[in-house]
Amino acid sequence: MNSHSLFQFFKYVVYIMLAMNIYWFFAEEVTAAALQFPGGVAAVDLIEAFSATIDTAAWVVLLLMFELETYVLEDRHFTKGVTLTLHGLRALCYAFIVYAFFGYTENLTFLYETSLLEGVHSACALLPEPWSWATTLDEYAELTAANCATFSADSTLYRFRDMYAVVDAGGLTDIRRLAWVDVINAAVWLLIVLLLEIDVRLQERGQFEGKAFAFSSAAKVVLYGTLLLAAVYWGFKGDFVDFWDAFLWLVAFVFIERNIFEWRQEELAESSPVED
Repeated sequence: MNSHSLFQFFKYVVYIMLAMNIYWFFAEEVTAAALQFPGGVAAVDLIEAFSATIDTAAWVVLLLMFELETYVLEDRHFTKGVTLTLHGLRALCYAFIVYAFFGYTENLTFLYETSLLEGVHSACALLPEPWSWATTLDEYAELTAANCATFSADSTLYRFRDMYAVVDAGGLTDIRRLAWVDVINAAVWLLIVLLLEIDVRLQERGQFEGKAFAFSSAAKVVLYGTLLLAAVYWGFKGDFVDFWDAFLWLVAFVFIERNIFEWRQEELAESSPVED
């Protein structure tokens, strides 16, 4: 196997792992939704309950669309039908991604709708009622006689709206910060794909040069740097699924950026005069 084949194999393994993350987010959010929506998840609440799952699924499809357009398909493949199909699928993905972004903001709003549990000074005092402890964002542990004293020594507890779930002040702050990172991360990714769309369109017209190229490159340094900081934060806060997902997406879009770079180099080589 030569280096090019090895690189392509590694790239598609990363894509497959990103697709698998759809399942991991769904499994995590199903558990959280059972507590947050004890009466069942209504259609209007789907985005709040499953924002990460919807977001990841849309991003995986969008990633494949970028891979097709920037690497797999050649110029001769871009018939009117193929072009319309690619653009239509991407537009649908963007709709779901924006939809998921509002889901993250709804979830953040929900986390500020907590109430102080009056007269309750320890998690053990909630037993034998079926309460849970919020261990991190969208993750809960059932309170039992065996574990209730292990979560916190804080005598001030907060309850999430309409949920039999509690957390202490420090845990609530950490969870809210993670939710803020979710919102910021989603917003930055929206800006990145906007730049990528502009890059691809300019590249198709042979105009991805000069100030346009310089601006895109500088903006991406800032945006990808922000995403890297978000991944590091998730890593330190112990949310491995979010950290792993963020890391894989950064790697995946490095591949897309490489595709665009190679595409640009090919166009430049073709447009350069041939010396006798």
